[in-house]
Amino acid sequence: MPAAAPDESAVLKLSIAMTLLIGATGVVFGILSGSLSIAFDGVFSVVDASMTGMALLVTRLIARDTSQRFQMGFWHFEPMVLAFNGGLLSLLSFYAFVNAIGTILDGGRSLEFGWAIVYSFFVVVICIVMAIYGRRANRALNSSFIALDAKGWVMSGAITAALLCAFIVAWALEGTAYAHWTPYVDPAILAILTLCLIPVPLQTVFKAFQDILLLAPADLDALARRVADETVRRHGFIRAHTYVSRAGRSRMVEIHFVVPAERDFGRIGAFDAIREEVGKAIGGAGPDRWLTVAFTGDEKWAV
Repeated sequence: MPAAAPDESAVLKLSIAMTLLIGATGVVFGILSGSLSIAFDGVFSVVDASMTGMALLVTRLIARDTSQRFQMGFWHFEPMVLAFNGGLLSLLSFYAFVNAIGTILDGGRSLEFGWAIVYSFFVVVICIVMAIYGRRANRALNSSFIALDAKGWVMSGAITAALLCAFIVAWALEGTAYAHWTPYVDPAILAILTLCLIPVPLQTVFKAFQDILLLAPADLDALARRVADETVRRHGFIRAHTYVSRAGRSRMVEIHFVVPAERDFGRIGAFDAIREEVGKAIGGAGPDRWLTVAFTGDEKWAV
């Protein structure tokens, strides 16, 4: 029998463990090699592990569905954590860029390239494995947290791979006429990469703030309007008003139908049948969909 797909919690737990391993290794090798970029990479990994731990906590809350105090569920925590996580990664990347520029202006920094090469190779291998693992697992899970976590592994792997190349080149230049450039290799590559990679977490922050502000997703809005208009035509209603929003993985849809006041619809079951019809047309039935279908003869209750 094929192995069961890992759940969101298991993927995030493994990511936390591997990130902490890289963080501890980075701090140690940063001290041994004298590389500020490696030491920073270690600290970055520890902070990233903390953020992944927070994401894991939120996934457990979402799985609880509701509570007495949070009767609408815990969905709204997901974009808040994503915004905080992406924002912190952006700030750390910007700090790395500023730190790299400062190191260049100070004349660079001498390194023990042997230790740096060993560390960089070790981290690149782990990053590649974890990025592939996370993306494959997320094909079935479709989790925003795992998607961001996989992006984080890609970012870390790209930075470290570039550092590995830079360390190898600088190590090869030692003892040559170009040896005086070696102190600048590490901060220069780090500055270029952090500047290029800052937009990655910023995209997550932008999307998360759209959810926090409850902006209507264009695709969901169009779907709700289309289903509502078709239902109005099919059942002879006056009009419909739709309201949609998204918070993390949740989709919230409200449709208020204005029905002719003089029309007799018979038993309440007729309205329930229309609700079933609308629910099937909207799709995505499950714990992450919040659908409200209301009927009124007075339009003031629909707007």
